[in-house]
Amino acid sequence: DPDRKTEVVLLACGSFNPITNMHLRLFELAKDYFHETGKYKVIKGIISPVGDAYKKKGLISANHRVTMAKLATKNSDWVEVDDWESSQSEWLETLKVLRYHHQKLLPPDATNSLEDAVPLTKLGQKRKREPNRHNPIKKKNQSPDIKSVPQVKLLCGSDMLESFGVPNLWKSEDITEIVEKHGLVCISRAGTNVQKFIYESDILWRHKSNIHLVEEWIPNDISSTKIRRALRRGHSIRYLVPDGVRAYIEKNHLYGPESEDRNAGVVLAPLQKYASDSKN
Repeated sequence: DPDRKTEVVLLACGSFNPITNMHLRLFELAKDYFHETGKYKVIKGIISPVGDAYKKKGLISANHRVTMAKLATKNSDWVEVDDWESSQSEWLETLKVLRYHHQKLLPPDATNSLEDAVPLTKLGQKRKREPNRHNPIKKKNQSPDIKSVPQVKLLCGSDMLESFGVPNLWKSEDITEIVEKHGLVCISRAGTNVQKFIYESDILWRHKSNIHLVEEWIPNDISSTKIRRALRRGHSIRYLVPDGVRAYIEKNHLYGPESEDRNAGVVLAPLQKYASDSKN
């Protein structure tokens, strides 16, 4: 019964500086994995580039990074770019971005959280006012709309998973909520030791049923860092990034020695924030 499948939205957060073919492959690998389980249906992929306030070394402006991501996904019928995170003036925790996208998927009848979903009587009044809205008849004791809300899962590479271990980069309660309430999809090279990392982390081990490990059997070692280096060397990046992205980088002379020096010596936003928290 295809209706029984849990709908999944894959959310990838990161710098995308610039977006590469590897980033796009992560979505394809995750989608194949979920469909092979027979239990899930991937309905959408979302790319959410980080804002400039993240202060990462060499991070070029969000405008350029969002534009390149849009060029990269122009031909995709299911992966899209969302600039909500990148347009915020302050750096946002990944958890807040996950919550925002989860919120957007809630049916209009649901209130802020599913825990205090609107009582059915109220739904009834709403229904009368909107005769054209199709609302399935709910069985007794069935919590309203919970099954029909797609799960937003955080899509990442093994490097992001392992960054959970870096002191002051993540708040442990954020990691807990990410894996407990949403879930992680981690794409890892065949042979990397992600399982060991999960085993050695109490938080991750406790919620390991909500961490989906996807093996990448065709290794793809492209990274944004390597792309930027090639560009600084004046080398071709063709077939490593989508053609539209390559043309955009050339036209706007985006990555050179000067761009790599941006934010040099500036402490990364989360480290600034959490290091000061732990002092207080």
